[in-house]
Amino acid sequence: MKDIRIALLDMNNNHVNQGFRNIKEISEAFQQNSEENVTIQTFDVRFKDEMPEIGNFDIFISSGGPGTPHREGFEWENRFAYFLDAVFEHNQHNEDKKYLFLICHSFQLASIHWKLGNICPRKSYSFGVMPVHKTKEGKNEFLFKNLKDPFYAVDSRAYQFIEPDHDRLKELGMKIMAIEKFRPHINLERAVMAIRFSEEIFGTQFHPEASPEALIENLKDEKNKKAMIENFGMEKYLETVDRIDDEDKIILTRNQILPRFLQFARKNILKEAESLA
Repeated sequence: MKDIRIALLDMNNNHVNQGFRNIKEISEAFQQNSEENVTIQTFDVRFKDEMPEIGNFDIFISSGGPGTPHREGFEWENRFAYFLDAVFEHNQHNEDKKYLFLICHSFQLASIHWKLGNICPRKSYSFGVMPVHKTKEGKNEFLFKNLKDPFYAVDSRAYQFIEPDHDRLKELGMKIMAIEKFRPHINLERAVMAIRFSEEIFGTQFHPEASPEALIENLKDEKNKKAMIENFGMEKYLETVDRIDDEDKIILTRNQILPRFLQFARKNILKEAESLA
């Protein structure tokens, strides 16, 4: 029976983070519910300059993290860029595919690396439970299959991806799957919230791993609470806290996107192993 090997890329640069704990929880639940032998290994990319060898793993999940997604001259930045290209190119030339999910900071890094649009600072830090709208292509995205339109997800970012280069996306075969809420009274371009980079690579600007418990923990941080009240007002803040554990909001998003990605990867990895047997 084929072993399934998962690498978790920690992009938090030694900052305490609820999101990475959530990613581990989802990965461990997948591990416990799989008949196959599933191994999980963690790599501290930014703080310890650790990077997985792509030949040693089948599935990669790369987390969010603090700071600018633009290059600052660190060695890990070159290694991560090489890693992105290595996974993308491996899948173009090999039958045994590698599966990669990119979250928030990792999503921004990849979007900059592949020159997909303008990744720039937001006017103010964004934090909270946001409605995310599916694009035309996103309505057929199987990772979003059981989610409403819009669906709800945790947003936590100082940067945004706007002004996508549609020619570049088309050239690389990449598609925008979700955008942020349309606000007609605010003259700002809607940010890109999810991209299907390839059949095996997917990324979100939001946090599909977030749990109600993690969000409550994050709201204990005064910066996050302040950002949420500034962006949405006290009434919306209190409403969000009240609805934090609604089954049709972030709980549904958490139970769908990453678990479906892992099951999709598992199914295809096993199918490929059988065809080579």
